[in-house]
Amino acid sequence: MIEMSVHGISLDPVSQVPIVVLKSKDGEETILPIWIGAYEANGIAMRLQGVEPPRPMTYELIKNILTEMGAYVESIYINDLKDNTYYAQVHITQGNNRLVVDSRPSDAINLALRFDAPIYVSEEVLEKSKVPESEEDAEKKELREWLENIKPDDFEIGGETS
Repeated sequence: MIEMSVHGISLDPVSQVPIVVLKSKDGEETILPIWIGAYEANGIAMRLQGVEPPRPMTYELIKNILTEMGAYVESIYINDLKDNTYYAQVHITQGNNRLVVDSRPSDAINLALRFDAPIYVSEEVLEKSKVPESEEDAEKKELREWLENIKPDDFEIGGETS
């Protein structure tokens, strides 16, 4: 299990679909790009920018409910990759009770950011997410190189917020 942090949000240069890029916290250059929906990307971008919505959005609502119940998100774990779909778990603690909830990684990441909870990724997922260089076409190779060389300044984090 590798602890990672949100390196940023960007758009896939080919498909224009939002990507959340996770980067290992251990000093290695391990990255994990996950293609996500626009709403989820906006939630992550708002949190990264420190933007507080005037009224609770979905992730703030979930945080408020858990907090009022005396619970918190302890960590999230991106634990599987099947048929190009990532799977995650949200680990919630309430007193002596611990609950593990199945989640999309984008939702789990949004909650982790709101609770300042660690983000873990299984080593198996990191291995499965790698495309062998021999199988890469020119487009995939270009995307891989772009992701490997991306810098925080390259990220376009959200647009206008209201």
